[in-house]
Amino acid sequence: MNLICLTRFLTPYVVIIMLELIPLDFLQPGQTAEIDQVVGDPSRVHRLQELGLRQGTRVEMVQSGSPCIIRTSGSKLCFRRSETLGVLVKAGGHI
Repeated sequence: MNLICLTRFLTPYVVIIMLELIPLDFLQPGQTAEIDQVVGDPSRVHRLQELGLRQGTRVEMVQSGSPCIIRTSGSKLCFRRSETLGVLVKAGGHI
């Protein structure tokens, strides 16, 4: 089901929220964002949260692609693309 079909069933407010969230790996180098949610397999979600990728955490994309490198809380972390697809962010947060 695509977004156009979904709009018939969702309020405008919900559609706007859906459009604001993007996977972490969609950020461009130098772009910042705030993590909104981490979704997926519970063990993978737990691992990412242990590494500091939690709701409200601010991140900066240092190098996009696979592997990608992000900066958060003074540390740099490296991930495969498949690991960051479940990390949904709001672009434009400030570090």
